[in-house]
Amino acid sequence: MAGHDSGIEHKFTGIQKYFNSYTITGRRNCVIATYASIAMVILYFKLKPKKQTPAVTEK
Repeated sequence: MAGHDSGIEHKFTGIQKYFNSYTITGRRNCVIATYASIAMVILYFKLKPKKQTPAVTEK
């Protein structure tokens, strides 16, 4: 009654060791990566320089 995979030992290598859906740590890392990527997109659009238009145009 300790869970659906209480007796199974998962051996992951490479990136699967950190991002998997079998362990709590892997799930947490996926959530952190998702939040970080969303924050990076928001920061990119907030900090992107605006296009400058001249205030006075010559005729």
